[in-house]
Amino acid sequence: MRARLTILTIILLAGSLLSGSKPAATAERPPQTRLLTLETAISETLANHPLRQAALEQQLAAKAAHTAVTAELLPRLSTSYYYFRLHDQPYFRINPVGKVPYSDKDVNIWSIQAVQPLFTGLRLTTRSKMAGLELEGKKLAREQLSLDLVKNTKLAYYQIFLAQKHLLVARKTVSDLKLHESDTLALYKQGIVAYNDLLQARVALAQARRLEQGAKRDLEISRARLNLLMNHDIEADFEVEKIKIEIGDGGHDLKPLFTEALSRRPEIKHLEIKLEEAGMAVTLARGEFYPTVSLVGTYQQVGDNFGGGHNSYMNSDTTAVGIMADWTIFEWGKTRARTRAQQHRQQALKKQLEAVANRIRLEVKTAVSDLKLARVNTRTAEAAVDQAEENYRMTNLQYQQQMANSTTLLDAATFLERSRNNYYDSLYGYLMARAELERALGRR
Repeated sequence: MRARLTILTIILLAGSLLSGSKPAATAERPPQTRLLTLETAISETLANHPLRQAALEQQLAAKAAHTAVTAELLPRLSTSYYYFRLHDQPYFRINPVGKVPYSDKDVNIWSIQAVQPLFTGLRLTTRSKMAGLELEGKKLAREQLSLDLVKNTKLAYYQIFLAQKHLLVARKTVSDLKLHESDTLALYKQGIVAYNDLLQARVALAQARRLEQGAKRDLEISRARLNLLMNHDIEADFEVEKIKIEIGDGGHDLKPLFTEALSRRPEIKHLEIKLEEAGMAVTLARGEFYPTVSLVGTYQQVGDNFGGGHNSYMNSDTTAVGIMADWTIFEWGKTRARTRAQQHRQQALKKQLEAVANRIRLEVKTAVSDLKLARVNTRTAEAAVDQAEENYRMTNLQYQQQMANSTTLLDAATFLERSRNNYYDSLYGYLMARAELERALGRR
């Protein structure tokens, strides 16, 4: 008996191996769908979005430019080499001696020169400061882009929830109209309702199915939009984490919000830097009125061999230290015109800064008003949904008892669908309005 069991066991194991089947414990499990939180979506957008990476490259380029301009304040060292082969040996004619040579035919000249700027009319120091301001401007531009990306990520995240709710409403409407079409068909077969009532029910059901397909399309586009913000594959699969929506009751005092926005918004800080940079540009233009003075040190070797170390007629090496000055005396008013041009640009930036400040105040005012409106609409729409559901329930009962016609029931279904969508539009519109306010205030 034991021998038979052993043989049977071997046969079963061999069959299992030949069939390639796997034990149930080691079977492959389907991959789980990724759960995406809002914080994770924002982090991945800031880390991966191409425009933010491009802004970082521009910031690094401005940093390198600042380093290059600052280097102009330091000593500049250069070297040069010249070789000449003279056709005739040069000489002096001295009477009564005659021709006296003073150089070989082969001439090798090595030269090393160091130049340290001493005074440039503040041009070099001003250019260095302007390059530093340009670097700060690129940082602020990147921060401004980050604020926009954070807001757009929030809006895309909330839009997915809104699209999901619209799809649920569309599916519920299809389900309700299927029941209505079934009830109407039964009443038609009993001769209680006319054929056009059945046609109305079927047309309404077809329309509801069309709207359901549109809601599916909107959900797909919303998911694709968020994927592209995070720089993921456009069809990457994920699920958004459920969020708890709390409708605030408190109001918003505009004056402190204006103050916060004007102190935080990168646009204001960037224009202030541009205004400071324009003031330096005036100083830079005026610097053309002054001379440029540099300290120069030179070492030179001249000889008949490659290294210039051998010279039969003079000393082979020479060292010199001196001052070099360069001053343009007259340029037909070009420097004065450049100075005036920079002064006008400075005044233009002041007016631009004033206009941007007014625009930011309007953005804050609009965002606060939209938030208040969304809060009121959400409460109103919530009550409207309850009333629309009760109205549809009563109308459906009346239709089944032939106390209401098909048109009245379909109108009630349409009203219910619109009320549900309006509620979700207001509910998630509140979150979107809050995101717009946070962006208007310059908050991350």
